[in-house]
This record gives sequence, structure tokens and C-alpha cells, in this order.
Amino acid sequence: MKNISAVLFLLVALAATSHATCFRNPLRLLTDDDQTSHAECITSPIHLLRPKSGAAGHNVPQINCLSWRLAVETYNLRNWKLVPESCENYVGHYMLGKQYREDCDAVADIAIAYAKNLTLAGDGKEIWVFDIDETSLSNAPYYARSDVQFGAIPYNDTKFNAWVAEGAAPAVPGVLRLYKTLLSLGIKPVFISGTKEVYREVRISNLKNVGYRNWEKLILKGENDTGSAVVYKSNKRTELVEAGYRIVGNIGDQWSDLLGTNVGDRTFKVPDPMYFIG
Repeated sequence: MKNISAVLFLLVALAATSHATCFRNPLRLLTDDDQTSHAECITSPIHLLRPKSGAAGHNVPQINCLSWRLAVETYNLRNWKLVPESCENYVGHYMLGKQYREDCDAVADIAIAYAKNLTLAGDGKEIWVFDIDETSLSNAPYYARSDVQFGAIPYNDTKFNAWVAEGAAPAVPGVLRLYKTLLSLGIKPVFISGTKEVYREVRISNLKNVGYRNWEKLILKGENDTGSAVVYKSNKRTELVEAGYRIVGNIGDQWSDLLGTNVGDRTFKVPDPMYFIG
């Protein structure tokens, strides 16, 4: 009986250790040799109804964070301000793990397949709109900081702008791959971002340093651009259409990138459970 108890204790300890190591070294984000996916870190991907753990039958924590993220990504949950405190580790684990990259790759694969099947006029007026933050560039290194906690702490404009000014954001690999494919097809990229105009030079440098080296336009937010993100981006897309451009595709991480007027012939959303912009 003592041997059986010892074996069970060892198995439990190993399971706990393997789960913990999944979240070690968080800035290892987006590397091709990282073989640990989000799903692989869940010890039992198929959960019991009303799951319990321990001798006292406590609720298993964070199981509902999967459903919370689904509500966010499907736009069923709107106007939320913070990542739930109980979901901070889940969101961090997802954003810094292999699963986030694979999800972005899946979106990029579908967008590339769509683009390759377009019949293009070849007149230089076909464009694809890209958002920047959490679409073309990843701010995960910033959100992984202890004073940000993946969106579980209220947004601080001063701190985020200081991060933007560093120009150190890495590319989202799947979106960069989409960008390069579109260039090869003759579709011109246009970036529309809520980044303030004052950061134009650092944004140009950041984009070019990670592989985005050519574009038709880089549209940033000026002092006279007011209203919600939906209104701002709708206005900028309308200006493009009125200038004779045809938006054949549009990709962003926020629904406000993809709603409103002149959204394009087809829209694509990459995941972002860290913040909401309406």
C-alpha cells in the first residue's frame, strides 16, 4: 500500500512539474524550435463536467478561461476593460506559447489561399489593409512584464508609448508571411494604425527591421483624428476607396479593425485576448 501511495505521489508531482515548465522562460515566444503547445500543457484536454480536484473537491481553476477567450474572439463579449485576474496565467501561457503562433498561422494560411485565388486587375490599385499592434507586430514582450500582466492590470498609456518608442516589437510570423505573399502577387500593403503620428519614424524603423520593408501607405493617428477606433479606421479606408484603391483584404486583431464602412472584400482576424478596442 505504501508503494502504491508513493507512486501516486510521484505521478502527481511529475504532472505538476510538467505543467509549470510550460510557462517557464516566457520571452521564448514565437520560436520555431519550441515544441510545447498550449494544448499539450493541459494535462487532460477533455475535462469532466463540473471538474473537481483534491480530496476536498475544490473547483479546478481557470477551466472557464477557455470559454472567456472564445467569447472575446467571437465578439460576444464586448467593451471589457481587463483580463480577469483568474485568467492572467492562462492568457500569458496562450500568448507566449506555440498555440498562439499556430492560430495566427492558420489565419494567414486561409488569407493566403484567398489571395492566390483572386483575379487581379494589375493596375496597382488593389490593396490589403493591415493593422499593426498585435497584427503585424507583437507587443507580447511588453504585456509579459509584471507591471502589465497580460492585460490584467489597467492600461497605462505612458508605459505603452514608452515601449512603442523603443521600436523593439517582433513581427507576428504568420502575418509577415502573408505580407510577403501579397507583395509577390502584386497586392500593395497599407498599414492603418491607432499609433500616434509622433511615433512615425520609430514605427517605420521597427517595421523595416523585422521584415516589413515596402508598403503603399502607412496611416497613423493625427491630432485631428477623433472618435472611436471603428470611426477612425472607417474614415481612413473610405479615403483610400475615394482615391481609387480597391481593398481586397483586411486583417486585424480587433473587431474595430474589421467593422464599419469599406472594410474590404474579405476580412481576417488574428487572436488577441489581452485587450479590447471599440
